[in-house]
Amino acid sequence: MKREQWGSRTGFILSAVGSAIGLGNIWRFPYMAYENGGGAFLIPYFFALLTAGIPILILEFGIGHKMKGSAPLTFARINKKWEWLGWWQLAISFIISVYYAVIIAWAFNYIGFSFFQGWGAETVKFFTENFLGLTASPLQFGGIRPTIALTVALVWILNFLVLFSGVKKGIELSNKIFMPILFFLLIVLLVRSVTLPGAAKGLELLFKPDFSRILDARVWVAAYGQIFFSLSIAFGIMICYSSYLPEKSDIVNNAFITGFVNCGFSLLSGITVFGIIGFMMHQSGGELPAKLSGVFLAFATLPEAVNQLPVMQTIVGVLFFLSLVCAGMSSEISISETVVSGLMDKFDLSRKKVATGYCLFCGALSLVFTTGSGLLILDIVDHFINNFNIVFSGLIEVILLGWFFNLTRIKDHIHPMSDFTVGPWWNFCIKVLTPVLLGVTAVQNLVGDIRTPYGDYSLTALICLGWGVWAAAIGLGVILSFIQWKTPPFSSHS
Repeated sequence: MKREQWGSRTGFILSAVGSAIGLGNIWRFPYMAYENGGGAFLIPYFFALLTAGIPILILEFGIGHKMKGSAPLTFARINKKWEWLGWWQLAISFIISVYYAVIIAWAFNYIGFSFFQGWGAETVKFFTENFLGLTASPLQFGGIRPTIALTVALVWILNFLVLFSGVKKGIELSNKIFMPILFFLLIVLLVRSVTLPGAAKGLELLFKPDFSRILDARVWVAAYGQIFFSLSIAFGIMICYSSYLPEKSDIVNNAFITGFVNCGFSLLSGITVFGIIGFMMHQSGGELPAKLSGVFLAFATLPEAVNQLPVMQTIVGVLFFLSLVCAGMSSEISISETVVSGLMDKFDLSRKKVATGYCLFCGALSLVFTTGSGLLILDIVDHFINNFNIVFSGLIEVILLGWFFNLTRIKDHIHPMSDFTVGPWWNFCIKVLTPVLLGVTAVQNLVGDIRTPYGDYSLTALICLGWGVWAAAIGLGVILSFIQWKTPPFSSHS
């Protein structure tokens, strides 16, 4: 089966950027910067971008383009014994796609609420009780929330239409729509944010540098973690997307553009969010809002800020939640495409069959997260996916490719088509610096969760929904690697 291709370099970059820019850029980066030294955090953050983010993007773009396959096919062509790693990454993407769709669905609902500030004065209570119907335990499901289930169906229908249409007419076209709209919305929100009374106080909180934190190893680990999470690394996404590139493609430049645009978006998001937080402090006499990160920032704190705006309440609310939808959908599409591509490669099935089956199956699974315990289940699964599956998957990837695969083969492949080359710094980052930092992060996370179980959840819930999901993702990867390929891929691209 002839592999699909992007219609243009712009289409690929917008799609790669669309994958990298997600909800975490909007609600995770500002808080990470605020907690880790403000403006001083930008030093380790950009150092991490240059020594881990972009080098791994170059690596994943390079092997995906060279091997012309999804993550499982790519790793199988490099070494048959490594195929399980590609399937593990696809299992990670599969799990994320199931619950990520629900957060986008919430944003769709909140666009509707924005027209009349339907969340009322008590935004936290509305979000948890009226909207989510939150139960006391992750294992106490409650009923399915119809309004959320309907918008989840809408998300999966949109996702299906894009995946069904293919790389050029579906994924590329959708990102050419979503990305310009997203950047336009962000600029409008940014201008409104920084012109609010008290915005300067919020920006001071975000950017006032605490240079004493530069010597804190935890800040550097946090910076590397943020870069790693925000660039869609180790999900199999960038390997898959680069496999659709034409033969002559500037791999190195594409990686730098993707990395810098993603981080630029994070900075602009931080300015927007903290400008609004400064306004809220101004309104409350200097009191800092309780929730500065995660879903509560988006669905409780910022709606409260919208309530306090003197004018343009409806417009700001609609634009903010529309931006969440655009950022979320571009990422959701990329995560889903990663799995669809892998299944197409392995079983030699048509895109239409795989996209249909995948969206129906995942849409049904997403209903679990529309129940009263949905947010609690999501919180546990997301914590374990981010802190264990993604980090350990990325760690194993850089160790295998850095130490047991000849990196010169990748450089020989990408250099003739790139405007500038990568040298010894790239080898050092892939072989030494990134594995060490990722290793420290992985061990810290593991020891931390063993010593202090995550959240206030029961051990049963953490075993079933956390440790169990981690083990299941690895197990699924191993099982799929033992299934025979419909078309043996190992002779070519050797």
